[in-house]
Amino acid sequence: MNVLATKDYIIFLLYFVIVASYGYWIYMKRKTREHDSKAFFLAEGSLTWWAIGASLIASNISAEQFIGMSGNGFFVGVAVAAYEWIAALALIIIAVWFMPVYLKNKIYTMPQFLKTRYNESVALIMAIIWLFVYVFVNLTSILFLGAVAITGLLPHDGTDYLHWIMIGLAVFSVIITLGGMKVIGYTDVIQVTVLIIGGFAAAYMALDKVSGGAGAVAGFSTLMKEAPDHFHMILAKPDANSSQEYINKYLILPGILMYAAGQWIVNLNYWGCNQYITQRALGADLQTARKGILFAGFLKLMMPLIVMLPGIAAFVLVKQGQLPPLEKMDDAYSSVLGFLPSGLKGLSIAALTAAIVASLAGKANSISTIFTLDIYKKFINPNAEEKKLVWMGRLVVLVSMVVAVAFTWKDLLGIGSAGGFTYIQKYTGFISPGVFAVFILGMFWKRTTGAAAVAGIITGLATCFFFNEMAPSVFGNETFLYTAYPNGIGGFEIPFLIAMGISFLFTIIVMVSMSLAGPKINAKAFVLDKEMFKLKPSIQIMIIVTLMILAALYIKFW
Repeated sequence: MNVLATKDYIIFLLYFVIVASYGYWIYMKRKTREHDSKAFFLAEGSLTWWAIGASLIASNISAEQFIGMSGNGFFVGVAVAAYEWIAALALIIIAVWFMPVYLKNKIYTMPQFLKTRYNESVALIMAIIWLFVYVFVNLTSILFLGAVAITGLLPHDGTDYLHWIMIGLAVFSVIITLGGMKVIGYTDVIQVTVLIIGGFAAAYMALDKVSGGAGAVAGFSTLMKEAPDHFHMILAKPDANSSQEYINKYLILPGILMYAAGQWIVNLNYWGCNQYITQRALGADLQTARKGILFAGFLKLMMPLIVMLPGIAAFVLVKQGQLPPLEKMDDAYSSVLGFLPSGLKGLSIAALTAAIVASLAGKANSISTIFTLDIYKKFINPNAEEKKLVWMGRLVVLVSMVVAVAFTWKDLLGIGSAGGFTYIQKYTGFISPGVFAVFILGMFWKRTTGAAAVAGIITGLATCFFFNEMAPSVFGNETFLYTAYPNGIGGFEIPFLIAMGISFLFTIIVMVSMSLAGPKINAKAFVLDKEMFKLKPSIQIMIIVTLMILAALYIKFW
């Protein structure tokens, strides 16, 4: 099954040539602004709404979705689609309420937001934390999962493909990133087109295989018939009779409670308070930014079809005996792609590569932006010329990628054993409650102080770590705040999405209490007015359509 034909190599080479050529053409078009830092980091004013939306999705959909979410689909089922579908709702909130605040106050980076609203200390603390997470959680996991996934599609002839692929992905993404945000944004349009076509091709072939050649629709019916437990959005709370396997599923996706806790924090923080994502829209006008974000939300509704459904198909194929038992759930996507015919394998490798490279490039650009504009320019070389800022940005891209490859080389961080998607959600989740509390109170409560923001960041990180790692051994397994469950390796755990919600609650309490001791209106509070949040009819239509589709999906799979 893992044999590539000549046409597979041709298709992949064609993808590489098209992306590289288009990127070079875009770069040459903007060469007159080659040493303009805002053009390099933000593509200021030059991305259309459809380019913003496509770039958001291309940067978001990567190895952790194709590999990690398919793995969760294999293990748990459709419940993991909550990450995609709630994201569509979160993007509506970002477009309507967050973007007007950012754009009115001319915010270009997230640390700049924190400096403008609070003070330099808050901005610096968070800049350092973001850089650490982006390099050691995001870049590393994308590189590792991507290399593992592509390796699984290549011939098993004893060649060490993994490390060569890792280097190739890093080099390709660095080349794209060095062209700046405009090159990333417009090449992402090609990347997202390739990943959607390749993703749908893989999903179709998997469903066709499940049905014995009767087509995708019959295949989907077979999935629902042979794996009915995989088609419930809301998992019931485990009881004394629950198996360890079911408890492990609940630890990842804790039923209805995750919608009252971490699921909102994950999505609103990721899409609204994350340099890696918001950077695409911060250089545009409000109408363009809103349309682009809502377009991305619409695309998110279909993403489970290509990043989660193949995992459920792999579960049924194993059950049918058409696939051998998988060593780990993250092998699900690669195992399904093995059924693809010649040509489509090359397209699927191109789709995976597109997703991985787009995410790596976007993440590296954000690392470069935060370090160059919020640390280097402010604290190291305040008088740096535009040309020097751009070259420093390029150097940071290169260094960050080298560091990521070094830590990924032998999987020093244990990404493979944790399960890719869970690894990213859990460890980025350590900072999410504090960051989101600081942003949401900073935007919409004029009383929030800088001291409260620092306390909130520390409280969020400390409480999230405590409830994830220590609370059951200190307070026991059952309290009025949480229930801890056996994790199958000798300990007890609180579902990390629940721990995130509890951490957010304590963070808000600390920040509000401290801010109440300050002035009624903080001197740095943003000025808000109703006109900022008014929506044009075209925006209203996009929101209504998204909400109707989302409601239909939850009614169907509740």
